[in-house]
Amino acid sequence: MRIIFATGNKDKMREIRAILADLGMEILSMKEAGLTSDIVEDGASFEENAEIKARAIAGLCRDIVLADDSGLEIDALGGEPGIYSARYMGEDTSYQVKNKNLIDRLEGVPDEKRTARFVCAIAAVFPDGSCEVVRGAIEGRIGYEERGSNGFGYDPIFIAPEYGCTTAELSEEQKNRISHRGKALEMMKTIIKDRTEK
Repeated sequence: MRIIFATGNKDKMREIRAILADLGMEILSMKEAGLTSDIVEDGASFEENAEIKARAIAGLCRDIVLADDSGLEIDALGGEPGIYSARYMGEDTSYQVKNKNLIDRLEGVPDEKRTARFVCAIAAVFPDGSCEVVRGAIEGRIGYEERGSNGFGYDPIFIAPEYGCTTAELSEEQKNRISHRGKALEMMKTIIKDRTEK
């Protein structure tokens, strides 16, 4: 039994492999499994988009297929960028530009109103066609500048309160322990263990 993760993101695959390592299963990205699909993510929530991706790839193989949809919700901006996090300001726009835009839009907003969260929904489609979806989140706030180089995406502007630094300043181990994706993967790991041990 293999796990195919519906992503081509190398940084994400590194996190996924580290967290799911003790399942003792081969974990491949779509590319590594030789699978391609033009997936239209037109769901209205992180959960719907994750399931759309997982089902699209599950139709091409007989493995357990995982897919995630994740993003940043900033309360002062009405939950933006939300489900459009990856496509915010255009898919080819660098995160440096996206991060600067968000910081600029929060100009004059005090610390206590800069609340935000990273959300990650993970869907698993099993070979029998059944689907399970979990959600992990980490609450924090948006900083005033980019800090740190360990993360990717919006990590350099997201401050994790328990560490008092951005998630891009955390070690990989610390980040995996508290991150939205880490929490969702831990929940999914329990489900996969239950399903495969029966």
